[in-house]
Amino acid sequence: MNTLKLGWIGLGNMGNPMVMNLLKAGFEVSVFNRTKDKEAPLLAAGAKSASSLQELMETCDVVLTMLSNDAAVKEVFEGPTGLLSKTNSGKTIINMSTVAPETSRYLNTICNQHNVHFIDAPVSGSVKPAQDGTLVILVGASSEDYELAKPIFEVLGKIAIHVGEPGVASSAKLAINYLLGLNLQGIAETVLFAEKNGVSKEDMLNIINQGACGNGITNIKTPSILNDSYPAAFALKHLVKDLRLAKEAGLDSPLIHPLYDSYAAAEQEGLGDQDVMAIISSLKNK
Repeated sequence: MNTLKLGWIGLGNMGNPMVMNLLKAGFEVSVFNRTKDKEAPLLAAGAKSASSLQELMETCDVVLTMLSNDAAVKEVFEGPTGLLSKTNSGKTIINMSTVAPETSRYLNTICNQHNVHFIDAPVSGSVKPAQDGTLVILVGASSEDYELAKPIFEVLGKIAIHVGEPGVASSAKLAINYLLGLNLQGIAETVLFAEKNGVSKEDMLNIINQGACGNGITNIKTPSILNDSYPAAFALKHLVKDLRLAKEAGLDSPLIHPLYDSYAAAEQEGLGDQDVMAIISSLKNK
């Protein structure tokens, strides 16, 4: 039994399996979700349901958040009944959501003002790695806080990389998601170009995956492309948000602007809730 008492906020496609893994590892976990029916499978597995954010802070040693955007995260931290609305000195909050580096630095500042430790820990990986406990966790924290959180990260991921202070991990997450966007755009354009010139998508994907250009993401997305089906492992709308955050954080390279425009157009076409690989559906009609 792990002695740290954990609280968890955000039970979406990522949060739910991550909490399940913590429960299986013997952690005591209390959950809070505005949509209470999402708590049901976790309560059946041994989690407790908290009635409020304040209850999580009062009863848990470490509270983790896994939410969709900066505004949602800030509201959970500094809302009138939020995590920091009462005095809970010495507690730790780990934000695993993808937010702007500026937001992570801001959260660190307001946590320090309340004598609460803050860890910036976004993850690289989607639903399957979350289920398997094989996420790559990017950690921005003091060395002491990183050591405290290690037992948690060892359950949730295959590796936790301590990249610096809070805010640095958010920069690393935006950087890797930029590369993700480039990869998927490149796969889509390649397959579509090949098809227009008489090469089947089956053959082209085999060429990609068997050669030096093949990688984890090309193999993962191959079945979706072959089946022309894109259930969301990582929703396209979230990548649009991350590319926008990268631009706002100063990414001004030759490819970021057309890349962002391409994904933003796909979202506007109604593909936002589909998987990021649905970018190929948007490009097919261009």
